Amino acid sequence: MGTQLELVWFDGEIIPSEEANVSVMTHALHYGTAVFEGIRAYFDAGELYVFRLEDHMRRLVDSARMLHIECQYSVPTLVSAVPSLLRGMGLRTSVYIRPILFVGVGGIQLDYRKHPKHLAIFAYPFSGYFRKSGLRVCISSWRRVSDESVVPRAKAASNYLNSSIATIEAKLAGYDEAILLDTHGHVSEGAGENVFLVKDGIVCTPPVYSSILEGITRDTVISLANDFGITVVERPIQRSELYTADELFFTGTATEVESILEVDGRKIGNGEPGRTTRQIRDLYMKVVKGRSSKYRRWLTKVYGQKSGKLTRANLDSSKGS
Repeated sequence: MGTQLELVWFDGEIIPSEEANVSVMTHALHYGTAVFEGIRAYFDAGELYVFRLEDHMRRLVDSARMLHIECQYSVPTLVSAVPSLLRGMGLRTSVYIRPILFVGVGGIQLDYRKHPKHLAIFAYPFSGYFRKSGLRVCISSWRRVSDESVVPRAKAASNYLNSSIATIEAKLAGYDEAILLDTHGHVSEGAGENVFLVKDGIVCTPPVYSSILEGITRDTVISLANDFGITVVERPIQRSELYTADELFFTGTATEVESILEVDGRKIGNGEPGRTTRQIRDLYMKVVKGRSSKYRRWLTKVYGQKSGKLTRANLDSSKGS
């Protein structure tokens, strides 16, 4: 990240980052027993807007529930924590926000249900995930994790080892990113992104049962496309369909909406970002920066509203709710 963070929300308190320490015996460090979220906040015209904050926190709690990781904080408490942290840090630039709920010290037993759980939230300035626009990708030799072995619908830390080895494989081969297939050989998702295909004016994306993570950016793009008369179909997608697509693009919190220009050495369309991709990306960026009143419900203002300072007393009162 380049610079040391000043503040972290840790187990209900905003504290200096150097005080947010965990033991090397932390269960999550050894077994990946953690769930997390990636959230963006965009600074525009003097205001910092957190995008779909409540939806992200609900997914965090849902992911934890699927994995028997108890979250002791309510969604409203987590939602209120983020603007307080950002204000406390005085951030007035676009940022990435990472809440993580993890299993603490409790021994080496694989049954971690009675182990202590911890929740941290940190944030740092962030402008973009990929260093360039327009990506060259490959189909990974690794298959996406499936419901037959783990829980791909949970945003679990352990699932991202699958993503990491796929990304490294792609970069060693000279590509920017990987696309993984599911266990049935259908397109699943990118290493950290959902995939969209455009063919003959129809936008398609893999369904939930193709072992995808139900991306919040994916949901946003589907909603925006539908509102503007662009047909979106959720269906299984064959690998070969990618090669003959008119357009391909990734979506994700960190990625936003990013064009895919080449797959496995095959140029997509004319090798330039397509009209539909550009239209969706432009609309998405307008929405996340608060420039569309129609979608203000998705935004949480950091500086444009008053809220009480988080205290140990009011945080404890919301635990378990």
